[in-house]
Amino acid sequence: MSISMHDLSVGVFSRMLANLSGCLDKGAAYAAEKKFDSAVLVNSRLAPDMFALVSQVRVACDFAKGCSARLAGVEVPSREDNETTLDQLKARIAWTRDFIGSIPSDKFTGAEERTIVHEMRTMTIKLPGLAYLESFSLPNFYFHVTTTYAILRHNGVPLGKFDFVRPPA
Repeated sequence: MSISMHDLSVGVFSRMLANLSGCLDKGAAYAAEKKFDSAVLVNSRLAPDMFALVSQVRVACDFAKGCSARLAGVEVPSREDNETTLDQLKARIAWTRDFIGSIPSDKFTGAEERTIVHEMRTMTIKLPGLAYLESFSLPNFYFHVTTTYAILRHNGVPLGKFDFVRPPA
C-alpha cells in the first residue's frame, strides 16, 4: 500500500482544521457559559511576544492552503486577514478546507520530488516536495494549531487531548 502526497497533506490538514474548528466551538460555548466576550479569546496570547489566537488560526490556515497549492502546482489563493471573531475564524477554516479539498488528487502526482519554492519575508525555502511537507509545512502547521489549543486551554476552555487528535468522522 502506498500513501499519496495528497493524503499526507490535504488529508492531514483537513482533519486537523476540522478539529481546530471544534476547539473554537468549545471556546465560544465557554465564553457564553461564563458570560464574557469571546473577543477575549480571539485576542489572547501565551506570551507578550507571541501571536494572538486570531493570528495563530490565520497562519495555520495559510500553511494548509499554501503547502497544498504548492505541492499540487496550483496558484496559492490570497485571503484578507480581517477576522475579528471566532465565527469569522471558523469561516476562514471552512474556506481553507473547501479550497484544499477542491484540488484534484492527481495534481499531487510526483509532488514528493517536485522542487517547491516558498518565498517569505526574510528568506526563501527551496526543497523537494516531501521534505517541504514533512520538515517545514507540517511542523509549522502543527505549531500554530497546537498554540491555538494552548491559548484556549490557558483561558480555561475545557478541551482535552481528544479534541486535538479526534480521528475523522
